[in-house]
Amino acid sequence: MIESSAPVGILTFHRCINYGSYWQARCLVEGVRAMGHDAQLLDHHSDAVVRAEWRCALQPTLPERTHAADLAAYKAKARRFVAAIERLPRSAAFALDEPEALAPLDAVVVGSDEVWNFRHPWYASTPLFFGEGLSAPRLISYAASFGNHDAADGIGDEWVERLRRFTAISVRDANAQALVGGALGDTPPLVLDPVLQFADRVPRGMPDGQRYAMVYGHGFPDWLAQAMRRWATRHDVRLHSIGYRNDWADTQEIDAGPEAFAERVAGASALVTNFFHGCVFALVHGTPFVTAPSSYRFNKVRDLAAALDAQPHIVAPETADAGYDTLLTAPHDARIGDRIAVLRAQSTAFLGAALG
Repeated sequence: MIESSAPVGILTFHRCINYGSYWQARCLVEGVRAMGHDAQLLDHHSDAVVRAEWRCALQPTLPERTHAADLAAYKAKARRFVAAIERLPRSAAFALDEPEALAPLDAVVVGSDEVWNFRHPWYASTPLFFGEGLSAPRLISYAASFGNHDAADGIGDEWVERLRRFTAISVRDANAQALVGGALGDTPPLVLDPVLQFADRVPRGMPDGQRYAMVYGHGFPDWLAQAMRRWATRHDVRLHSIGYRNDWADTQEIDAGPEAFAERVAGASALVTNFFHGCVFALVHGTPFVTAPSSYRFNKVRDLAAALDAQPHIVAPETADAGYDTLLTAPHDARIGDRIAVLRAQSTAFLGAALG
């Protein structure tokens, strides 16, 4: 490790009211600190982003489907996120478009999450996440993703020039590998999402005494909801929806904060999700799971499953009930653990070399 009085800045979506965004930010900053660096989240602010974030947090599904009681629960959930975020190590606050106000940094690590997604609903094409305005001797990306910006769409020249300023680049998925490799002529290494990389930072909860399967996400297709109801009936398992209302689940816990989320997932006997980090948390705990990613999250989930030999966990309308019986009760294939171990070593090596 290089001795320096300046901290290492972590630049990511740390204030999103989203379980995955919170935990990837927390795991990365805590993981880098555990490596011996004075890491802190770079606390960028934008009034427009805050308004967009809270609109989405309070009405994550169609407004006409948001019950008054649910709205109160979404508000309570958002308040718990704010409190949890305030406890994380952060820099002094600065405007999203004025990073020059930051104190000197030894290095900046950009990522994880969709920091380079040109289609993100409110962070799209933000120059800061491509290093613009940052003053640090080392500019590093860790597990950066372009989200649903597909490799076929390429990267504009101005963004390519910004990527050239990075001293070390790693990405989270094959879609990002193709985009960066096509732009720079050198394919970057694939590394693990921080929640998988620093899994020891994730709390381990205890079962609540009654078997339950976690439901995480919203906008599930009807065919998947029906398949899960049949599976729950066959196995006498309660379906517990966390963070969002899913009327086909038996119980709802909309107001859970990020710590409660991690504990509930750890205590679940199985998990169904259409979110990327739902899959990640299932992989952390070895929890049997199935996923049918939404179009927005398709690239991320597809590439995660491919990287870890976990493709069978992606279900489709034609998946038979027997397939759910196996996927939601059997241990993970040993190849998944083997691939995680290989990528964890690769990720450790990347961060060690990039940070010194």
